[in-house]
Amino acid sequence: MSAHEEAGTAVELWWGRFFRYGPYGLLGLATVIAVVTRDLVMTRADARGALVLLPAALVLQLWWTSAGIRPESRAAQCYFVARTLLAFGLTWCNPFYSIYAVLGYFDAARVLPYRGMRAGLLATAVIMAGAQSGSTLPPATLMNWVVFGVVLAVHSTLAMVFAQIGNREAEQARSQTDAIAALESANARLEQALAENAGLHAQLLVQAREAGVADERRRLAAEIHDTIAQGLTGIIAQLQAVTSTADSAPDLAREHLARASDLARESLGEARRSVHNLLPAALEHDDLPGALKKTVATWSRRTGVRADFTVTGTIEPLHDEVGATLLRIAEEALANAGRHAGATRAGVTLSYMGDEITLDVRDDGIGFDPAALPPYRGAGGFGLGGMRARAERVAGTVEVETGPGLGTAVCARVPMVPDH
Repeated sequence: MSAHEEAGTAVELWWGRFFRYGPYGLLGLATVIAVVTRDLVMTRADARGALVLLPAALVLQLWWTSAGIRPESRAAQCYFVARTLLAFGLTWCNPFYSIYAVLGYFDAARVLPYRGMRAGLLATAVIMAGAQSGSTLPPATLMNWVVFGVVLAVHSTLAMVFAQIGNREAEQARSQTDAIAALESANARLEQALAENAGLHAQLLVQAREAGVADERRRLAAEIHDTIAQGLTGIIAQLQAVTSTADSAPDLAREHLARASDLARESLGEARRSVHNLLPAALEHDDLPGALKKTVATWSRRTGVRADFTVTGTIEPLHDEVGATLLRIAEEALANAGRHAGATRAGVTLSYMGDEITLDVRDDGIGFDPAALPPYRGAGGFGLGGMRARAERVAGTVEVETGPGLGTAVCARVPMVPDH
């Protein structure tokens, strides 16, 4: 709790004690002074009246203290009216009982409604002015009436000041109550939001974990397709060539067998690198243009298809992920051309174009109808759909231009992300 809140609580406690015990103190003090001044200002009738009214005032205070009545209730308003009438009667008997009547200034705003508060304050002002006019009530002389009028004006002004103070305190109390209610509501909504956020966070963690597992599975599947599957396809092709030339051309058969052995070692190395999520072996010792040049040359020797590689623009070092993506797309496009296109010529062009880099792989094969291809679902085949998925991982795109008998052109565009 802050110092301001502690101070506010202490003031409220003090006023609570005053409204509980203050009336007894003021009534007792007024009675003592009335007894002392009895012979000066009171007649026998006044004394008998005070003896009747004083127990009634004491009983009223005892009822108010013990009943525990809410200040805003109808019973509290009746208490104020009864106490004011008793204070008026006691002050009529002895002006010093106005000490007890002064309570009306303090609790009118607390007990009475807004419309009745001014009347209660004005009634208290009349009692106080009568007590201070220089004679008993009613004023005895013209001068006493003049003094009564002046004092009443002063007390009426004070009553209005008290009323204004009471209004401000009531307004502040209402504002504080509304602010506390708003804060409690906001806290409740915040706690609810925190609970919902905790649940969403846990759900997101589960989804992220599942997405990470699925993404890793797709990555491994794509890597296996682009490396091991293509390597095995090449090995099978070389072994078939060995089978067909073993008797007629032993030297050529041994050359095909050596190629199959090299492909097996390369595929094994790429498989290990894929498992550990490392860069392709071709990019370990060469930049992307050098790796693509060797890849195109190797593919050309293996398939017997003439292939050319061209670089345009100013060569810049690329981020590893971007280079690996373009290399894998080129390998997949060439593999598709070798397996399906029946091409006699292919060309690969790498273009550095400022804020982006493009890779074009073209062949003069039989082409195909893109609309006839099944949609890519992230599993199974990793042809054009796999290339597009790879490009999208680095905010790139893959476009294909082809048609039956028109050859195929694959164009990959990715952002130019330099390697710093």
